[in-house]
This record gives sequence, C-alpha cells and structure tokens, in this order.
Amino acid sequence: MERYKTAIDAALDLRPDQPVYCFRPDVLRHDAQQFQSLFPGKTAYAVKTNGEPFVLEALAKAGISCFDVASPAEFAAVKEAAPKAEMLYMHPIKAQSDIRLALETYGIRTLSLDHEDEVAKILRVVRALDIDPGTITLFVRIATKGHAAYELSKKFGAAPGHAVELLQRIDRIGFKCGLCFHVGSQIEEPETYERALASADWIRSRAGVPVVELDVGGGFPAVYGHDPRRKAPEMPSLVELMGQLKADIADWQFDDLPLVAEPGRVIVARSISLIVRVLLKKGRRLYINDGIWASLSDSWTGKITLPARFIPDPARKTRAGQPDKIVPFKVCGATCDSVDILSRPFWLPETVDTGDWIEIGHIGAYSLSLRTRFNGFYPDKVIEVDTPFDFGAAPEGFASIETMAD
Repeated sequence: MERYKTAIDAALDLRPDQPVYCFRPDVLRHDAQQFQSLFPGKTAYAVKTNGEPFVLEALAKAGISCFDVASPAEFAAVKEAAPKAEMLYMHPIKAQSDIRLALETYGIRTLSLDHEDEVAKILRVVRALDIDPGTITLFVRIATKGHAAYELSKKFGAAPGHAVELLQRIDRIGFKCGLCFHVGSQIEEPETYERALASADWIRSRAGVPVVELDVGGGFPAVYGHDPRRKAPEMPSLVELMGQLKADIADWQFDDLPLVAEPGRVIVARSISLIVRVLLKKGRRLYINDGIWASLSDSWTGKITLPARFIPDPARKTRAGQPDKIVPFKVCGATCDSVDILSRPFWLPETVDTGDWIEIGHIGAYSLSLRTRFNGFYPDKVIEVDTPFDFGAAPEGFASIETMAD
C-alpha cells in the first residue's frame, strides 16, 4: 500500500482521476483502543460497518479480539484476518444453513433472535449436531425507542411481553439467556441507552430466568461535520457518554453481568477519507467522480454531514471568484443516474474548478460497505496516510469539524 504524509501530498503526487481512499491505521488503532478502555465489558466490532481486510487486520493488531458478524461472508472475513477471534452472530433472522455453518464450521456459540421460529431453527441444528444447548448463549433482542440517524427497531426487536416469553422458552430448552438491544446508528440523544436499559430490566424481572449477559449494541456516534445553516448538534464526548452509560447500567442493576457492545462508526469512521476529483464545474454545481452509488450514500440520505477539504490543482493558473469566499455547491455523482446528487451541499471556496480535488473526511463507516458497481464505477484504490484528516487547518466544507461523541 502506497504511503503519504497527507492526503494533499497524495493528490498532488498521484493526480488521480479515480477516487482514492486514504487509510489511517494509527487513527483506527487510537479510536479502537479508546473505546475498549472506556467500555466496561467486551468490545465486539460490527463488521458490517467496514469489513475490508485491511481494516479487520488493523483492528486485530489494535487488540480487538471479538467481532459482531451477520453472514457467512463476514464469518470468513474475520477468520482470515483474525483466526483466533471470537465471533458473535447477532443478526436476529438467519437462514438455517447459515446457522449450521456458524455452529459447525466456525464454532460460534453466541447468537441473537427476536422470534420463536428462530429458536426452532437453532434448536434443530443443535440437535442435528449433538451440541449441548448449555454451551450456547441466545440473546433475545428487544425493540427500543429513541432518536438516531438510522432507526433499527423498525425492523428488528421483540416487544417486551414477547421478549419475556422468548427468554422463558430458551431457558426451558437449556440455552443460556442473554438480553440485547440496538438503539440505532448514530444516536442523537444520550438518554436513548437509559430507556433501553429500563425496558431490559422490566423484561428480566418478569421473565424470572437467569440472564447471563447484556449486549448494549451500537449507536455510539462518530465525529462528522455540520451544515453551517443549521444548529450544531449537542452531544457529550465519548468519555461523558460512556460515563453516563456506566451510571445507567449500575442504576438498573446490570453492572453485575458481563457486558457486550457492538461499536462500528465510533471506531472506524475517522480512519478513512476519500479524495475525489471535480470532473466538471457548471455554475454552482460540481460533478465529481464518486457519488451515492459508491462511497457517499451516507451523504445522500441527508442524515450525515461529511466534512470536506479543497485541494486546488496547481496546474490551473487562473481562477474565477474569491479564494476566501466559501459558498455552497450542489454535488453530482459520477453515474448517469439523475438521482445521483448529494442531498446536502459542499461548502467550498468559490474558486474551486474542473480538475481540482476534494478530500472528504470521516467516511470509514459504511462508505466502502455500501458501494456498488452501478454504471461500472467502483472505487477500490487505497493508500495509507499518516496525518489525521482533522489535523491542522479546519476543512472548508461544512465549516469546521464539530466534536461529537465518538
């Protein structure tokens, strides 16, 4: 992997016409180890966030020894990058053949569910393989209510009364019982965890069975930018958020149980940025060589505001406009699809023009996971960069970085 001190150095040296991912392993290691040091339990990295081999290998070197997986492809990716790592199969709805693969081939012994049919599928495989149910922990996933950029309980999670019945059912069979929830991706209020813990306590007290572990899921928000036309979000730092979570766990008397968290964005978002090139400037529109079908689906939804930094092409000797005037540009992606337009503008110097580059920061989460091959565009060049994106002068795009909880 080619290595540069900064993304600017890379852009000026490579003069890329194709998007380039800038990977910062030191940032990834720092954020992974910070989370591990603050969370009072097991950290299971959510592979869906970014399952690239270079990311998983770097996380293993950083001390992550447990991974939240959701599919056979993720089982294999983790096994390749970290052969001795523990895997938690936390997708609530699974194909029976995948359950067998997890139990028989990969030795997975922790699974989640939110319906009695899942219990039946798991039990059939367990009996066929002659596995002792007492060696397997089944987490009952409960539905939660809260505010997050992406809500996850609309699709998964058992209602409280149903969760009670599920715990009692799996306990009768002989499985170990766990409780889990997922408050969403990129939470918008710290009280979200407290409400989920209150629901978990209600369920535990009425189920009347031993609960051996609690999984608080993910949702820990990553650092992004903010649109200067809107009020900056107010979120506590990760240290403050984790302190409140610990207090809530103790208040609801879960602090005597082994704990699990499934962080994704908070660990990987800051470690990767993206260099794109301006293919055409048309008034206040910029056409770039990436877009919503590749690395920028988060920006398309309008849920996430990505910071951006202008990298002018020194070969362009004359420019129109004022270099210190920051203005909004509508950004169009590379494909021929007319919906390939980002929902939020990039605020950049008025002088940006065809042939210039833009470094888009903090796209480590989901950008690589969600890219497609639509129209034949598929960015896959990765380089290593030493300097963090948010080091030095603030990026022009979307004003300066706001320090949100990671």
